Amino acid sequence: MELLAYLTILLVTGAFVGFTSGLLGVGGGFIMVPVQFFLLTSMGIDPDTALRVAFATSLAVIFPTALNGTLGHWKRGAVQIKPAIILGVSGLFGGILGALTASHASVRILSFIFGIVALFSAFWMFGSKYSESGEKRFNSRSAYSIWGCVGGYLSGLLGIGGGVVMVPILNILLKFPIRKAIGTSMAFIAFASVGGIVTYLFTGIFAEGLPSYSIGYINIVQLVALTVTSIPMSRVGVQTAHRLPEKKLRHFFVIILIYIALKMMGVF
Repeated sequence: MELLAYLTILLVTGAFVGFTSGLLGVGGGFIMVPVQFFLLTSMGIDPDTALRVAFATSLAVIFPTALNGTLGHWKRGAVQIKPAIILGVSGLFGGILGALTASHASVRILSFIFGIVALFSAFWMFGSKYSESGEKRFNSRSAYSIWGCVGGYLSGLLGIGGGVVMVPILNILLKFPIRKAIGTSMAFIAFASVGGIVTYLFTGIFAEGLPSYSIGYINIVQLVALTVTSIPMSRVGVQTAHRLPEKKLRHFFVIILIYIALKMMGVF
């Protein structure tokens, strides 16, 4: 693959990731991972190594993009600070465990799990009662800690920010209105991605067959190309999220999840 085509695909992917991250409160890993995996395998990188590089680099892109999106949602009052901190800290430890698991699992199993998690989240949101904006919430710290660990583990395991499960959890189980679920999810993602990033850096130090310009499992070329467009576009996504009706925003989230789930499971 030519360098220009390679970089163009990454730049366009980064822009789309940034927009959907700000719009839907997800990290965008479910978009970046398949694209990076395709690019790396087309360059002759072993599929197992390619998937781990895609997971690790995805998380490295997600961290600054999520921080930027969190700031935008916070300015609009859509981030619940205390829940986000509890979710995020527990998610950080969960992310470490998830990344350790992924460093020793097979590519087929991880791809299938990725698709199942996204598909389950989509149908869960579609079939569940919609949480209205004025509904009060009574959630304990232990509830936030448990769900933070779950989201963080999946984040590290699958190279996603964790928003594909955290937004449904916040909206359906913890009764957050959809915009606050999205904003708080973004803050959680910024925390949770750190655990996975650090773990992939260390577990990939002595890995063989890595693409050029890699530190551990994180590829610097892909990281820079994706981040350059994802950060500014996350602000555009935030602005769009606060203009769309809440029900349409939720339905759009579901549609994106179903497509990506089926893609990763090999349907398309």
